[in-house]
Amino acid sequence: MEKQSILIIEDDEDIVELLSYNLAREGFEVYESHNGETGLALATQKRPSVILLDLMLPGLQGLEVCRQLKQREESRTIPVIMVTAKGEESDVVVGLEMGADDYVIKPFRIREMAARIRAVLRRRRQPDEAESLRVGPLVIDSARHEVQMDGQPLALTLTEFRLLKILASRPGRVFTRDQLLARISDGATFVIDRNIDVHIRSIRQKLESYRDLIVTVRGVGYKWREDAG
Repeated sequence: MEKQSILIIEDDEDIVELLSYNLAREGFEVYESHNGETGLALATQKRPSVILLDLMLPGLQGLEVCRQLKQREESRTIPVIMVTAKGEESDVVVGLEMGADDYVIKPFRIREMAARIRAVLRRRRQPDEAESLRVGPLVIDSARHEVQMDGQPLALTLTEFRLLKILASRPGRVFTRDQLLARISDGATFVIDRNIDVHIRSIRQKLESYRDLIVTVRGVGYKWREDAG
């Protein structure tokens, strides 16, 4: 089995040393960067399995690094876990809107970080029930993790892809935020309800004129429009 790799983009050398040592013990190959520019170059060169991205970086800030990672073809599908200090919830929301998959608040425990990484990796390789699903204007290819809308590719993050597939696979069924969180996080991610709302809003923006395929059920959650098949 190919060894999983982690790219750490963090300017605090003590945190980098702590993460590198413990993640290597967990069996990961670890790459390090102390600034955003080098981190972007390593992401393209090494194509890591997961990127741990500090939001407070010298020079190129973490949010801008995240934006560029998700724009570049070579790195847009690599899961990103943001590492942030307490009180930066607004930055977290922006990062999730840009396509980050999860976040961890400092100070964190190594076991928690390792659990987050493994949860992201499980979601990435988890087999789907049906390889291809056609619903309305969309074709969802689970084997390739690709979506086409009216025959054109739809750029989604890993989390957005999974949310879209969960909803589209069961038209008319209402999913609560907790149910959606559990399905995309394998129960290992501690996130706030608003994160689901952020991902749904991003998916709707990308669906453009088909945004009403995802229906908000007030006080409950979301569903895929039943007559959209």
